[in-house]
Amino acid sequence: QVQLVESGGGSVQAGGSLRLSCEHSGYTVTSGSDYCLGWFRQAPDKLREGVATINSDGSTSYADSVKGRFTISKDIAKNTLYLQMNTLKPEDTAMYFCAAVAKSACELPRLLLGYRGQGTQVTVSS
Repeated sequence: QVQLVESGGGSVQAGGSLRLSCEHSGYTVTSGSDYCLGWFRQAPDKLREGVATINSDGSTSYADSVKGRFTISKDIAKNTLYLQMNTLKPEDTAMYFCAAVAKSACELPRLLLGYRGQGTQVTVSS
């Protein structure tokens, strides 16, 4: 069973930065290479939105709304996924979830169908 635990959320003013972390476990190092990791978010009264993915080969993808502002990365030794969020906007306010899917399903919309954590809240004030 894959387990994902997010941290790093908080409140920040527009233009500020936050870094989210996700500790992941529950699979062997070998099978871990078969997973694609990513982040999605859900704001009140809005649909869930895939934000970023990073595949087992290190390739990344981003939603248009965050390109140039957010950076996804991972530390394999620490089994930790990160999301560096810069130049935050009020519309970035949401609950952010870490997710894991098979590497063959490494697409932003399909992140919503995989394993996920409990989420961490990000609030950006204007």
